[in-house]
Amino acid sequence: MAPTLAVSFNGSSNVTDFVLNKANGVKGLSEMGLKSLPNQYVQPLEERICDTKIISQESIPIIDMSKWDDPKVAEAICEAAEKWGFFQIINHGVPVEVLENVKEATHQFFSLPAEEKRKYLKEFSPSNNVRFGTSFSPEAETALEWKDYLSLFYVSDDEASALWPSVCKDQVIEYMKRSEIVIRKLLDVLMKNLNVTEIDERKESMLMGSKRTNLNYYPICPNPELTVGVGRHSDVSTLTFLLQDDIGGLYVRGNEDGWIHVPPVEGSIVINVGDALQIMSNGQYKSIEHRVIANGSKNRISVPIFINPRPSDKISPFPEVLASGEKAVYKEVLYSDYVKHFFQKAHDGKNTIDFAKI
Repeated sequence: MAPTLAVSFNGSSNVTDFVLNKANGVKGLSEMGLKSLPNQYVQPLEERICDTKIISQESIPIIDMSKWDDPKVAEAICEAAEKWGFFQIINHGVPVEVLENVKEATHQFFSLPAEEKRKYLKEFSPSNNVRFGTSFSPEAETALEWKDYLSLFYVSDDEASALWPSVCKDQVIEYMKRSEIVIRKLLDVLMKNLNVTEIDERKESMLMGSKRTNLNYYPICPNPELTVGVGRHSDVSTLTFLLQDDIGGLYVRGNEDGWIHVPPVEGSIVINVGDALQIMSNGQYKSIEHRVIANGSKNRISVPIFINPRPSDKISPFPEVLASGEKAVYKEVLYSDYVKHFFQKAHDGKNTIDFAKI
């Protein structure tokens, strides 16, 4: 059966139809046992990652959160946000079973038949807040990414219960709920370091007014060296709260051209600064380019929660950050305009931030 199907993929429109319109995703391609990568997934040379670009002697900080009140923990968080833009946290208080349940639910969603997942494609989904898709922005990309995803924008428990896929909604809601305590603590520490001593209603909206969770699935790839799971980008969030499985494959930008692997640490969560926080901190906290490689032997999943301003929020450097006379590097932008700009193009490293520069 597989070879016959593979033959029908001579035209790129056939692949698009199979992957996108019929909702088989790249998972469907992977499970056919293709011997070579379809052309539209072959990335240009400069977008591939090779061993010579991997910095093996460096790693991002791992911070033990078991003593929240220890000033050294706060210091480590702020230093990591300033220097690296990425860090891992352990002993964070989110129960292991909650993390395991959401990983299992992710596998269950992607194991559904294509006709079930098809119900959540853009044109059929019961809501704009629930979206099954593949790659990043297929209509804007010249080469596609080897990834499927389910994106869930959180409005309320009631809406999530009514509209999110039943196979994963309870687990994702619980994961978001348990994570919020940790996210608030992290933001509190990061804000105090910026002399923002009080998070009023307006600031809370700008920091964490909206949330989106993605269930990401990176299937086994026939030619992993020719493509990417996710291309170079920084997140548009305030913070991203990422659960990895034990496969590995996330890389963050190190010095110059190098990339540093973020190895899976059991029970850990990866935290990274997004563009919104870089803007609000006037560049004190850094959102860093990162990417995911494709894997030739194992299926990988990840579950990020993106903590964002509300779409209607206008974001700019906080007055407290500029109070000492520091000059603003970023102008005020409507957050929905910033996000729209991000999704109108393919992943292109840190270039999105230029949209907000003065």
